[in-house]
Amino acid sequence: MTARREVFKQALAVLHKTGVSKAVAPVTQGVGAIFMLHRVLPVSDAAFQPNKHLEITPEFLEHTVERIRENGYQIISLGEAIDLLKLGHGIDHGRARYAVLTFDDGFRDNFEIAYPILKRLQAPFTIFLGSGLLDRTTELWWVALEQLVANQSCLDLSGQPQAPSDTIACATLEDKVAAFSTIVQWLTQVVSETEQREIIRALAARYDLDLPALADELMMTWDDARELAQDPLVTLGGHTHSHFAVARLEADAAEADMALGVQRMEKELGRRPKLFAYPYGYPSAVSPRDGEIAAKLGFRACVTTTPGVLRANHASELMQLPRVSLNGEFQDDYMIDQYLSGAPFALYDTAKWAKSGFGIKDGLSRLFPSTK
Repeated sequence: MTARREVFKQALAVLHKTGVSKAVAPVTQGVGAIFMLHRVLPVSDAAFQPNKHLEITPEFLEHTVERIRENGYQIISLGEAIDLLKLGHGIDHGRARYAVLTFDDGFRDNFEIAYPILKRLQAPFTIFLGSGLLDRTTELWWVALEQLVANQSCLDLSGQPQAPSDTIACATLEDKVAAFSTIVQWLTQVVSETEQREIIRALAARYDLDLPALADELMMTWDDARELAQDPLVTLGGHTHSHFAVARLEADAAEADMALGVQRMEKELGRRPKLFAYPYGYPSAVSPRDGEIAAKLGFRACVTTTPGVLRANHASELMQLPRVSLNGEFQDDYMIDQYLSGAPFALYDTAKWAKSGFGIKDGLSRLFPSTK
């Protein structure tokens, strides 16, 4: 965990211990919350885990469900939450608040580990499927990069467009952490989305990493998805086909990839998804244009990774709904209380309009990391 994340973890611990969040909750907690998860896995003792924030343990998943309910929230489907937002009230036409559980991408552990737990607890949930990941044609580039950095003492980046250097050291743990961060910044902010994948494929070929085999190992199959689709507890939503940051694509390309995801799900599952999650979901990966495309494709609502709870005004912003990220580096029960209070997100919103921000916005963005 970085020093910055540790500082903010301690800050939320103080909010919890002093009761400040509880005191302001009536003003800040909104009507409900959409939780975002990715993977559910046993604890790993690996020293290098740059994607750890995307993983929670089975035990913490169960604790999360229990803690949500102990806070008086009812766990409902995303579709029901959308209906309640449109109606402008809580559960049973009252003020009872609700929570929604969502998983991005379609990892196999969602089916093999998370599903049995949530089935036993009778907790509805949504999985947003990246159809290309299930087809084994889309690269799990962030996982591939983790393996490349973990298994090499030096990565040769020569010949790649706008590479940060010809080689990058990966010998020590400190080197690996720095290398992963540098390469992610390059792949997500410097080169284009298509170049990003070309680079990963080139590096995988150079270091004998089988990308389709990696997806086959880690992702659900369409048979898994079909089994889930038969359970009324489960909703399957769209997540594009190629897992591109759609705002970084031209409009035609963004629409084509979103539409292909819909088409593949309809063909394999016999129904069109009505709910959608933007890959990555942060501001530079999502634009109002993309919400218009999603509406054109027939989606009822879309979720981002913007930190926040649901408020009545989101009834008019259904294509840009916020979520609460369950960070694998903060698997403490009291964190659930903090998230549900809405206090951290009120602070985040305040930081967004504050003229200088005092570093709070960047810190909170790291505290609630969206995804890859």
